[in-house]
Amino acid sequence: MNRQELVNLIKERQSYLCVGLDTDLQKIPKHLLSHADPVFAFNKAIIDATKDLCVAYKINTAFYESMGIRGWESLQRTIEYIPSGIFTIADAKRGDIGNTSTQYAKTFFDTYNFDSVTVAPYMGRDSVEPFLQFPEKWAIMLGLTSNEGSRDFQLQQFGDEFLFEKVLKAGMQWGTPDNLMFVVGATQSSQLGYIRKLVPDHFFLVPGVGAQGGSLEEISRQAMNKDCGLLVNASRAIIYAGNGEDFAEEARKVAKQYQLEMASYLSQIAVGTL
Repeated sequence: MNRQELVNLIKERQSYLCVGLDTDLQKIPKHLLSHADPVFAFNKAIIDATKDLCVAYKINTAFYESMGIRGWESLQRTIEYIPSGIFTIADAKRGDIGNTSTQYAKTFFDTYNFDSVTVAPYMGRDSVEPFLQFPEKWAIMLGLTSNEGSRDFQLQQFGDEFLFEKVLKAGMQWGTPDNLMFVVGATQSSQLGYIRKLVPDHFFLVPGVGAQGGSLEEISRQAMNKDCGLLVNASRAIIYAGNGEDFAEEARKVAKQYQLEMASYLSQIAVGTL
């Protein structure tokens, strides 16, 4: 999916919601465990319930890799079931020397046909660039994350800059707003406005809304740009909203609340009042 298609989808659906399919076999409703593939049965129901309210699905591969071949099979069924025209994210946080990153990129772009993959930039330019060589595919580079450990490196100051600033500036030299996004955690609200000024045109993938306590209003006010420029991810708050046989309906209710709130912010940005 190219940038204009993503922007058009956001405008059409009045949503910049990304639903995280971080599906944990220990947390899904018990009645699904009798299915041949319980993880896919759960994902299928969540997708059916939310596919008209969101613009993206994010699959955290750790929840699938941990189950071995069965997990990879669930992942493949899930990515094949997501309707075409919805942006897909492999949340794999890959990054290695060039030839290895090339194989990771082939895995997620060619074998599984994701639109994007999250990448860790610690090893530098040659670990990221292979992900930027695929037409209409995206690398989503870690920028400033929500976890407590972000203080260990990302928020360390070097001269007059934090490390995350150096990372963001380097990334803008490697990719473009058409093939590179940045992960910026929702709980880093004090930095969001500054980061948007530093990175005016690139999309941000913003995890941490809902269960982690990030404010959708604050994110939108601080970090929207003229194209919206945001994919705001909610995982547990949506997919585990219910744990009975009506779990999908409960997930839809929460997703609809997010979509309606997002629509209000999109209308405000359109008239310059946000």
